[in-house]
Amino acid sequence: MTSLLSSSDALQSLWDQLLGRETDKIRSAFETLSSEEQKVVYTHLFNMANEPGWHPEQRASARFALKAIEDLLIG
Repeated sequence: MTSLLSSSDALQSLWDQLLGRETDKIRSAFETLSSEEQKVVYTHLFNMANEPGWHPEQRASARFALKAIEDLLIG
């Protein structure tokens, strides 16, 4: 994994950006990741959006992030 994911502060910052419901920040954060990391993050966001047990706001943020990432990958 890249150095971005090597410290807890960097990891917290990454998730803050991914779940912050700001399309540009989501895309920028996602693009900093390696292909393998992108797959892990996408899968986790998908699980957050679709599995029970997550807070409704977390689920909404995950859905927003997934949409931003999908638009990036398609567009």
